[in-house]
Amino acid sequence: MSWQAYVDEQLLCDIEGQRLTAAAILGHDGSVWAQSDAFPQVKPEEITGIMNDFDEPGYLAPTGLYLGGVKYMVIQGEPGAVIRGKKGAGGATIKKTNLSLIIGLYEEPMTPGQCNIVVERLGDYLLEMSF
Repeated sequence: MSWQAYVDEQLLCDIEGQRLTAAAILGHDGSVWAQSDAFPQVKPEEITGIMNDFDEPGYLAPTGLYLGGVKYMVIQGEPGAVIRGKKGAGGATIKKTNLSLIIGLYEEPMTPGQCNIVVERLGDYLLEMSF
């Protein structure tokens, strides 16, 4: 399966009638492996901040999580594995695998829990496959 197919078929799937507004699979260096059309252009310093938070949980808490210049308030995640952000009626989930970052963005009526399920399920699968 191509990386784009993972985005199109796994991340942008229907879950209880809802779907992510945008999704991407990026390398740890920020290189785009695959992304949806609506996914924002992520800046190198944003990827650096994300990777720093995975290495030092809490790193992004004072400044917020930025994706494509949009600020998300960092909420509970899983240290070293998952970063979650909230902005208004939407938010973001980022799952780190051995080689990639799986990113999902959502808006209501999708719930944070639904976003987490979609992103983390693919991330867990890729971890099992050594990606």
